[in-house]
Amino acid sequence: MSPGKLVFTEEIEKFAAAPYPSILKELTDNREPDGFNIGGPGLVSMIHASQLLGRDDFEVRFHGITGRDKTASLILDLARKIPLNISDYKPLSHKPTPFTHVLSDETYHNGQGERTFINNMGAAWDYTPEMLREEFFHADIVCFGGTALLPVIHDNLFMLLKKAKDQNCLTVVNTVFDFRHEKNSPDQPWPLGDKVESFKLMDLLIMDREEAIRISGSTAIDQAAAFFMESGVASFIITNGANESLAYSDGRVFRKKDLARMPVSRKVDEDLHRDPSIKGDTTGCGDNFAGGAIASLAWQLKTSGPGEFDFNDTIAWAMASGGFACFYLGGTYFERTSREKFARVKVYKKDYCRQMSLQ
Repeated sequence: MSPGKLVFTEEIEKFAAAPYPSILKELTDNREPDGFNIGGPGLVSMIHASQLLGRDDFEVRFHGITGRDKTASLILDLARKIPLNISDYKPLSHKPTPFTHVLSDETYHNGQGERTFINNMGAAWDYTPEMLREEFFHADIVCFGGTALLPVIHDNLFMLLKKAKDQNCLTVVNTVFDFRHEKNSPDQPWPLGDKVESFKLMDLLIMDREEAIRISGSTAIDQAAAFFMESGVASFIITNGANESLAYSDGRVFRKKDLARMPVSRKVDEDLHRDPSIKGDTTGCGDNFAGGAIASLAWQLKTSGPGEFDFNDTIAWAMASGGFACFYLGGTYFERTSREKFARVKVYKKDYCRQMSLQ
């Protein structure tokens, strides 16, 4: 295990020559979890998008797989409290429901905190393209989140993206650490889909720094950005923790934007510094970042068309959303009232727009 990285239970069991439950007991001194939350780069981004958009004018639908176990019941019970359509999130496997244990150290990196992730893919191995009903492609926007944790979907991403584009869908892809390919081919770039032509079918690609470097086969974030500018991706954002993100649009979907460095939200940092008691953790920041970008794209789609979308608005909602995730534990925020999260994130979005105009 290493800070910020994801490892699989199977690998830990092989390394330690012991069953995972006993390893976890030793790692945590048999401590009960501080909390149970809904996670996953696909699910959390869709949850956040649904909370921002609300039910009145938009339907946000999640397609996924669970096992037939207690974990599935816990997740689905929580998901029913959220304005997200989960009718296609089904118990389709006898394997365990995918889960991730998050070990969080608040003192790491001079108090900025860091997490280590232990994932059991379980039922995710059984999710295939054939399980995505035609309704999945009858959408204005189709999103593929963290497909590296869904091996069969990931390995057929080109076909799925092509099918979405054939239906005139806008496509959003947000990535996750690809431990499978990192382990099997550590000296090779991670494949994002089964063909390099997959990039040309992506309207918005969202990655963090390490993912962008490993997918591009580069050694630095600027080299990775150059790769994606040449790959045919219509637009991309590369996040970089508390440092500046990189954003680019070739003009096909969002209005053209030369490669730019975008800072994180100043107000989030100020509020955390002023009152450390409101600090949660950074779990789900990237997933909520993606959800904010998706919500902005959905709002703009009601009044604009491809080539006219405002990338700065999308970045502002993404930055505000990722920053707001620092104020609570876990990836999913459970609202006390409808549109509560929208109202709170909007404050940071407005401030971020002011912040960008000052630069």
